Amino acid sequence: MRYRKVTAIFRLEQLNKVEHKLQELGVKGLSVSKVKGYGEYVDFYAKDWLTNHARIELFTDESEAETIAQAIMDAASLDMEGDGIVAILPVEKIYRIRTKTEISDEA
Repeated sequence: MRYRKVTAIFRLEQLNKVEHKLQELGVKGLSVSKVKGYGEYVDFYAKDWLTNHARIELFTDESEAETIAQAIMDAASLDMEGDGIVAILPVEKIYRIRTKTEISDEA
């Protein structure tokens, strides 16, 4: 099995909508964190220009990565600067810490 890591950074206020969309798709697990930063959109009123965003990271089968990325973009978009980004990265291996086995080896 070939895996991909999907990382999305988007407006914090869109988090519930994105989480719900991923649950509808049957995504089995993900990590969510609150992050600060700036890119296309800069908060010039903030002392450090940084804005609060949510970051979701998940591992999925290669065949599902594009569908998940599109679902995140659909749910997170307000069609404004600063809506965020989604990245899909290749994954060499994933190990389960408890069993110390490679996940693709599990039956």
